[in-house]
Amino acid sequence: MTQDTHEQLEQSLLACSACHLRQDAIGPTSYNGTPYSPLAIIGEGPGGVEDEYGVPLVGPSGQLLDKALTSVGVTRDKIYTTNIIKCRPRNNRTPTVEEGLFCALTWLDKELALVQPKIIIALGSVALKYLLSPNARITKDRGRWFTTKYGIPAIATYHPAYLLRLTGKDLVKGKWEVYYDLKAAVEKCAELAPDYLLKSPEPPDLLALYSRRREERQTTKRL
Repeated sequence: MTQDTHEQLEQSLLACSACHLRQDAIGPTSYNGTPYSPLAIIGEGPGGVEDEYGVPLVGPSGQLLDKALTSVGVTRDKIYTTNIIKCRPRNNRTPTVEEGLFCALTWLDKELALVQPKIIIALGSVALKYLLSPNARITKDRGRWFTTKYGIPAIATYHPAYLLRLTGKDLVKGKWEVYYDLKAAVEKCAELAPDYLLKSPEPPDLLALYSRRREERQTTKRL
């Protein structure tokens, strides 16, 4: 893969208006991190903050994800983060399986064909259902390794948005489960790409990094 090729795909993605979700969003969101990483995280779809900035998992869910990744020695600039759904559904509702299928077949498959990660972490049920099976359940299948249609090993864990809804003992239990799932992914990544460093000395400020894109999207929204 060349940087030009991936940038061309991203530009095509950001201009997409192929389904109804585009009508209620500022625009499609792309990815953040590096397309040269052996580790890819695939989430569900953008929320309000992500729609503003044009990249996945930078709002409250993304900030919780960053903390979880830090606990296992990962910073977001050293991995590839993307979503099944590229446009924010109205009122931040959970995307349907059909919406996920349409968008992922259109864009995610092309992304992963270029990035070719060695390990995938699926965040939440929408990602799990696309990568494993429409009948998969995050409560039953999280923490289990499976092979995607790309031939890439993957492990699913709870989406951080789910953790944000938990309290008390359920929250403690959920956080530990996510920790062990991420830890398993990092360990397998170390086996398959032993020379790759998953952590930078200083974690990136993603909101600052994409502030210019946010300004550009706000201008487009006003037009």
